Amino acid sequence: MRRRFETISVIGLGYIGLPTAAIFASRKVRVIGVDVNPGTVETINRGEAHIVEPDLDIAVQSAVQRGYLRATTTPEPAEAFLIAVPTPFAGTDHEADLSFVEQAARTIAPVLVSGNLIVLESTCPVGTTEQMAAWLAEARPDLTFPQTHGEASDIRIVHCPERVLPGKVMLELIHNDRVLGGLSPRCSEMALSLYRTFVEGECVITDARTAEMAKLTENSFRDVNIAFANELSVICDKLGIDVWELIRLANRHPRVNILQPGPGVGGHCIAIDPWFIVSRTPDDARLIRTARGVNDAKPEWVVAKVEEAIAAHLAREPSKSTAGVTICCYGLAFKANIDDLRESPAVEVAEALGARYPGQVIAVEPNIETLPERLSGVTLAGLDEASEADIHVMLVDHDEFKDRAPPLGELIDTRGVW
Repeated sequence: MRRRFETISVIGLGYIGLPTAAIFASRKVRVIGVDVNPGTVETINRGEAHIVEPDLDIAVQSAVQRGYLRATTTPEPAEAFLIAVPTPFAGTDHEADLSFVEQAARTIAPVLVSGNLIVLESTCPVGTTEQMAAWLAEARPDLTFPQTHGEASDIRIVHCPERVLPGKVMLELIHNDRVLGGLSPRCSEMALSLYRTFVEGECVITDARTAEMAKLTENSFRDVNIAFANELSVICDKLGIDVWELIRLANRHPRVNILQPGPGVGGHCIAIDPWFIVSRTPDDARLIRTARGVNDAKPEWVVAKVEEAIAAHLAREPSKSTAGVTICCYGLAFKANIDDLRESPAVEVAEALGARYPGQVIAVEPNIETLPERLSGVTLAGLDEASEADIHVMLVDHDEFKDRAPPLGELIDTRGVW
């Protein structure tokens, strides 16, 4: 029998947490959103979204106005808790930093009561859900948890990884299949009742470790395929072949589907998740590690192409010095038509160029209003200013760029727009 949840809490109101909270609220479930950033909380309580995602602003406004969504910095009692916090790298060895997950678990622990469901949606290395359960058990010895009491536990714990595409989050949350990995079958069944509130795709039940590995596998598969395309682009550049035409021709084979190359791979998923597999099994994840190396090296290759373009430009204009060359980077987000700069190879390229040519680099990114601090050597500009640059570097194929003719000057096109 399906259970009806009246009140849930979403911990972490970022690119996944806020859309999830808004979708639940649209189904008349009361949602308590929790975030450590007071500015984020204030913005949401005004009925506004602090991130760019189609239809999210309308959903948040409606949910707040109707009283189904409220944000706070302090957890409150609820029937279910969804944890959607970051899992970045810890240092430079590509180990996962699980401190945000631990903090979220320990923060909600005081308000837990018997019968609660806790869902970890954050992408994480295999075994993290069990580790989270251990942190909760340590914080609340008066309650029982599935790792020790199985089906009879007071608290239900599940891993349900998000698997949405930025720019289509509000649609894919509803229509995509979901994987529910409980620490016991009863945990999974309870999560099934929760997600059936809005999910129209299939909800597939498995165990927590398999659910964790499924998300990492999905993104590693894409990373390996993108690495093949990126490696092809480097090879074709040396051989004088148009990689875009080559891929179009190769993809005419009925069993070939090569992805598109770019300046690297970004975002908090594809650029991060494969390393979580490598960190757990470093001697066995050889292909996954190699793909990561190919994609991580691509920004350096783009910077080298810019250096070549500068040299060619100066050869044609011997009266000009390197200090007089202007470089324009088109796009900073990690993919087209979003504002998300996380792990963006475009940002890495712009940062390297800004460090080498401070004051000579401009960036056109229509989805943001200010540049991150790391781009101190770069100036944010509009498309009109971009036309005056000497070197043009296409890094993100935003729609705004596709509708314009190629500019005059040296062109480095990593996205096949020009």
